[in-house]
Amino acid sequence: MKLFGTDGVRGKAGEFLDAITALKLAQAAGIYFNQTSKNKRKKILLGKDTRRSGYMIENALVSGFTSVGYDVIQIGPMPTPAIAYLTHSMRCDAGIMLSASHNDYEDNGVKFFNCNGDKLSSSIEQKIEDIFYNDDLIKKSQATHDKIGTAKRIDDVIGRYIVSIKSSFPKELSLNNTRIVLDCANGAAYKVGPTILEELGADVIVLNDKPNGVNINDQCGALHPKILGKKVLEYRADIGIALDGDADRLVVVDELGQVVDGDKLIGALAVYLKEVNLLKNNACVTTVMSNIALENYLKDNGIELLRSAVGDKNVLEVMAKEDINFGGEQSGHIIFADVAKTGDGLASALQTLALLISKNQKASVALNPFELSPQILKNLLVEEKVPLENISGLEDLLQSFRAKGLRDLIRYSGTENKIRLLLEGDNKQLVQESMDELEKFIKNKLC
Repeated sequence: MKLFGTDGVRGKAGEFLDAITALKLAQAAGIYFNQTSKNKRKKILLGKDTRRSGYMIENALVSGFTSVGYDVIQIGPMPTPAIAYLTHSMRCDAGIMLSASHNDYEDNGVKFFNCNGDKLSSSIEQKIEDIFYNDDLIKKSQATHDKIGTAKRIDDVIGRYIVSIKSSFPKELSLNNTRIVLDCANGAAYKVGPTILEELGADVIVLNDKPNGVNINDQCGALHPKILGKKVLEYRADIGIALDGDADRLVVVDELGQVVDGDKLIGALAVYLKEVNLLKNNACVTTVMSNIALENYLKDNGIELLRSAVGDKNVLEVMAKEDINFGGEQSGHIIFADVAKTGDGLASALQTLALLISKNQKASVALNPFELSPQILKNLLVEEKVPLENISGLEDLLQSFRAKGLRDLIRYSGTENKIRLLLEGDNKQLVQESMDELEKFIKNKLC
């Protein structure tokens, strides 16, 4: 059984990710970090979102880490980017975020960060996975007597993260007289999100800030921004901000109640950063999913667009390799490397607000800088992830689309039993007809 997907270990809580698996995963990770840590700090930072299963898995992780000699610092519900920041700030060997991000409450996941607050590479994940299946090594690595680790819960670290994010907002600007509707998705940012915006002077109407363990992402947050749009109109707000369960994703709604396309948001922010001389090397990184119109818009503004494979970890890898400080995914993971180690919904929201205030423009104008090329994305549930090259007739079908000038991207989700289909072209009707044909083909083969 393969453990790691595109973003840590994720699956149904109590099934794929049960207490036994979590305990053993922590032991394997603890052994790896102990082998590779230069400073031997023997500290692991552990945070989580608001899922009910977090209680079960958190305790299992604590048991696993302490059993191989690690001390664990538990900080409770906090955004994923806060774990990345605090792991480095508190000089821990590693940080763990217990979250399944935007998934429903039935799922949960374990995300790992190294001592610098960076996500682990695929090669390191594989080493941890190898240890996971090495029962002899795990048995030999058990701590005894006074070598067994300890665990303690700290509740006051929230202030460090709040100060860090607030400091990213330009000091010469203010959110006074700015009305914001904030949807916390009943997730990890239900405390820090409103606090940051209010302390910067905004008039904040908060939605979905009462997590009960099962309502995270439930008809709210970044996955359901149309509901937020209605509230923006109702409260006559300047902007709506939607986060997902672990607050590493941002979706924006303008003052007209319209959801801002993720590629348009990235394009507007990239040009803004260049205008204020904060865009490193005049370049930006997005994934292969981004619309071709974004690439053309950035090119027209003297900005090079580099593309990575899907996943914010892949975006980060290209950013680091090419010395670029801005990138993201159209799904809402936006990365300001000078501010955060990973996608941070709140940090991205503050930069978006800075753009609007600096330009003195409505969101519907400033965040709508170009028109998208016709693009359709479909997600289909599949019974089995058959390798794409083994699906008879698929390549021939795609070649027929390419001959008509369409761009295609077919891939499986790394965290769910879904196949993602993307078609893009200049002719909207042709894109729709081709997607209908592709969807029918895939359903016959896999669904």
